[in-house]
Amino acid sequence: MSCLGIDTSNYTTSAAVFRPDGTGRNESRLLTVREGELGLRQSDALFQHVKRLPERFAALGEAGWLEGLEAVGASTRPRAVEGSYMPCFLAGESQGRVLAEALGVPFFAFSHQQGHIAAACWSAGRLDLLDRPLLAWHLSGGTTELLLVEPEGSNVRATCIGGTTDLSAGQLIDRVGVKLALPFPAGRPLDALAAQSDSKAKFRVRLDGLRFSLSGMENKASSLMEKGEDPANVAKFTLNTLASVIVRCTDAALQKYPGLPVLCSGGVASNSQLRRVMGGAVFAQPEFSTDNAMGIAVLTDRRLRRGQ
Repeated sequence: MSCLGIDTSNYTTSAAVFRPDGTGRNESRLLTVREGELGLRQSDALFQHVKRLPERFAALGEAGWLEGLEAVGASTRPRAVEGSYMPCFLAGESQGRVLAEALGVPFFAFSHQQGHIAAACWSAGRLDLLDRPLLAWHLSGGTTELLLVEPEGSNVRATCIGGTTDLSAGQLIDRVGVKLALPFPAGRPLDALAAQSDSKAKFRVRLDGLRFSLSGMENKASSLMEKGEDPANVAKFTLNTLASVIVRCTDAALQKYPGLPVLCSGGVASNSQLRRVMGGAVFAQPEFSTDNAMGIAVLTDRRLRRGQ
């Protein structure tokens, strides 16, 4: 017996299965972005998801993971707040609802952000964190938010208490990466390039409570490139700066919410520099930091088992 989760984010098509014994399998594929471009129109993302979801289901089926499905869940919006909407999630929601109806099993809707939190907890072997308050970073191409996460029945309620006021961490990484002629999305290539530098240089981003701005960082990285700085040093400067402000913001949050565990989720959380400096934080395995459906499958199972 098992539960199926579906997530169709702006850059990844994924489907996952979670079983009551705690095991799971995720099948993901990045959407295709033309070389030199910084993203996709929602219509293009939606089209690619519709084409690729059957492939993800087929991969799970061939591995024997689609037998005995008891429920289907999908991410239907970016965050569980009023007005949060992106058309790309319609692909996963519509196919999930149809599949649940055909199988005669319940369908459950969650947010993409809730899925990230659950996937990180599962991957780190800390599903117990879903039943207690915690601080969680959601660091991705579209979001850089510090969240106060609290259990809400079988689900979690995430309240944004801090983070960036403009450019997200993922956007900064991608923009700098593309300017350095790295492929998009640039998270892994920029991380690898930065590993070639021993530079300690960074820019001290100003904290306003638990909020900060990253918009000026793109200009500073561009200025370094124009001056002929080594690309590895530019990459390291960018990641040093990001890691520094996230650590400082986390420390400030822990003064306000002492004793809470800290969880790091989202694609940027797979960055090796951030993992080195965030001592004591709980991280997902890198493959489950990026967009995936595993957390949706976990939450679907919890909703089914707890009857909430």
